[in-house]
Amino acid sequence: MNAATATPLQSDVLLPERLGDLTGLNEFGLAGELLSTLIGAVIVGSLILAMTAVAGPWAKRKITASFTDRISINQIGPAGIGIIIADAVRMLSKENIIPENADRPAYDLAPIVIVGSALLGFAVIPMGSGIQLADPEVGLAFAFAVAGIASIGLVMAGYASGNKYSLLGGLRAVAQNVAYEIPLVVTGMSVVLFAGSLQMSTIVDAQAEPLVDLGITAIPQWYALVNPFAFVLFLIANFAEVGRNPFDMPEAPAELVAGYQTEYSSVYFVLVYLGEFLHIFLGGAIISTIFLGGPDGPGPEALGIVWFTLKIWGVFFLTQWLRSAVPRVRIDQLIEIGWKGLLVLSFANLGLTAAIVGVIA
Repeated sequence: MNAATATPLQSDVLLPERLGDLTGLNEFGLAGELLSTLIGAVIVGSLILAMTAVAGPWAKRKITASFTDRISINQIGPAGIGIIIADAVRMLSKENIIPENADRPAYDLAPIVIVGSALLGFAVIPMGSGIQLADPEVGLAFAFAVAGIASIGLVMAGYASGNKYSLLGGLRAVAQNVAYEIPLVVTGMSVVLFAGSLQMSTIVDAQAEPLVDLGITAIPQWYALVNPFAFVLFLIANFAEVGRNPFDMPEAPAELVAGYQTEYSSVYFVLVYLGEFLHIFLGGAIISTIFLGGPDGPGPEALGIVWFTLKIWGVFFLTQWLRSAVPRVRIDQLIEIGWKGLLVLSFANLGLTAAIVGVIA
């Protein structure tokens, strides 16, 4: 949909309701609603998992090789795309080695917590083309809350592995997430002041209004354009939250081997690695929704999912760019940037935004 129109981008009919009508499951009451919701969750989950399957084994390597002027994978399938299947078979066929001193309940649950927290966050993301599982009035708060659960998974993995390097990685993850979670949420609240709601669909629709009308077209009222300072702050805090360069301290291979994931192998390592990329895409989905208009873009509303997908891939590309171009900061610098830099700037941005909104109102 063109950003110049004021027509809401988000339909009141959610994906489970559409599926219930199409399949006739709505006629079976609560059981039918639950089944249609489950089908919708499988569709959304499959879409996200397919993107992470491409991003982890293949896209990450190709992008990094391009930035560092190296030859990437090119032998398995066209452009090396077959590495996705090859890596899956290789990793899943390895022996799952459990450390002797591992705390088994926490060790086993940690990968599930990391993956599950990311997948839950996509439940409230409006992806366009009628693809949204739920639209609660506190949607943005819900996304922040479930994404933060991953910190518990990292701590569990670090502690339960019975490895000092893993424990240090878990402790770094706690320090990092506490330092950057607050600036992330506070900066997100500046968007809520503009939109007047925590509901994701309302935030997306508020950005559908034109910011500048140029006659034949218009510049959309995306909050990245309305408040670029908040957009940059949110990007930095998000990179720290998902542990990407220059903030990948919890796994820091130079001094921690692989941090919290050092003692994981086989399917457990696949889950931990998958969770990392799921959170990158969840961060990209939240950024796209609250700053880049979500599924808003040229053309009919049916193309919403296409524009949304391109936006979150753009955020992923930026994370890989930084991974290749920006050196890792020290842990003391990381904490100082969070508490003395981003925290102060995020509250300053919130106060300024509140003043501007108050004057406009």
